[in-house]
Amino acid sequence: MAGIGLMGHGIATSLQRHNWSLSFLEHSGNQPTDELLANGATAFSSAKSMAAHCDVIILCVTGSPQVEDVLLREEGILQGLQPGTVVIDCSTAIPSSTLKIAEAVEAVGGRFLDAPMTRTPKEAREGRLNLIVGGDRELFEAQLPLLESYAENIVHAGPAGSGHKLKLLHNFVSVGFSTVLAEAAACAELGGIDPDVLIDVLAKGGGSSTVLERLRPYILARDDSGFRFSIANAHKDLGYYLTMASDTGASQGSAAGIYNVLSAADAAGHSQSTLPELVSILTEQARV
Repeated sequence: MAGIGLMGHGIATSLQRHNWSLSFLEHSGNQPTDELLANGATAFSSAKSMAAHCDVIILCVTGSPQVEDVLLREEGILQGLQPGTVVIDCSTAIPSSTLKIAEAVEAVGGRFLDAPMTRTPKEAREGRLNLIVGGDRELFEAQLPLLESYAENIVHAGPAGSGHKLKLLHNFVSVGFSTVLAEAAACAELGGIDPDVLIDVLAKGGGSSTVLERLRPYILARDDSGFRFSIANAHKDLGYYLTMASDTGASQGSAAGIYNVLSAADAAGHSQSTLPELVSILTEQARV
């Protein structure tokens, strides 16, 4: 496995809980791995060496540049990949890059699935992620026992790249709703609206949604613990969506507006703030 960050650590923990043998790539961005090692995991300093010892390799890195790097670089995964090894990319990525990666994996005898996730690190630890999988259906079905170790809702989206396309569509809607709600909550605060009343009105009307429930604790009590998704990642994902929309000739008007809001927050030094904190950021910006 490459990528033991917040989501990847949860996946690794779930895999071990279901008695899968685990190897992982050492990296400065990994979460603490002592527990994984104590439960029998093997750490590799080289992606090439790790690939030579694995039947399935799960990627859970930041995005397309990192996926391409860990696979294609000198001493990368493709240099050690054994014939028949399956690469499962759980990252959020640009579909055009995904297709290039799939071809590169297959060119050296491997097989490829893109399987991006939705939900949070909490569900990753619990083995309750949602997966949107692109790739050959027969291969998808063969890997279901592994995927079911860390996900409860698994959809086969179509051929390679389809998973990443649907993930970007999902994140456009999810991040878009979150940004709209953050702007509305900031406007309500500046206008003297009681946040409890705001939430009550939205919940009983057209604003009722999963996004409202995720942002509710922050709007009411500045608690972002249930939605630890950074502005940097939201900004990246919207950028990927805009690239996909451009590639397909789709309309980008509202996506561009949301991207601009996130760009401004990122540029103002809030890249590592969580998406719920956008409520405070927008409120403070208006008061300057």
